Amino acid sequence: MAQACPISFRRVDSNIARGISSLVVLFTLLLIITQNSMFALILLFDFVMRTLRYTHLSPFYTISKFILTGWGVAPNLCDESPKRFALYLGLVISLLLLVFYMSNFILLATIISIVLLFCALLESLFDFCIGCKIYYAIQMGKGFFNNGRNI
Repeated sequence: MAQACPISFRRVDSNIARGISSLVVLFTLLLIITQNSMFALILLFDFVMRTLRYTHLSPFYTISKFILTGWGVAPNLCDESPKRFALYLGLVISLLLLVFYMSNFILLATIISIVLLFCALLESLFDFCIGCKIYYAIQMGKGFFNNGRNI
């Protein structure tokens, strides 16, 4: 399955995703530097709002859309499914971050923060979505092991 092949018929703006990733980078850096769990709570809140499709309540989405609209950046549409999968991964990671910080497992929380920071940096700087690549690998694996059977 080629990555250009549409997986869903819903489309999202990858420029907004990159803007959101930049804000995730910022807040994850603040979390690592300050070790203040409030930043983990903000990350979790934003991931929850976007997962539930309440983008109007997502501060990261609102800021990214405002900036891109103000700069007149044209939308760059892509399939939604891989981005949603990456969003769910971010939701799980941010939930783990908050739980580990609140449970005082600082070293484990810092390691997970670094993983989130790395993934968000790749997305924001190079438009390389690790969650999307995992999604495509899962889809290819499903196709490979399905062998043409309709299950």
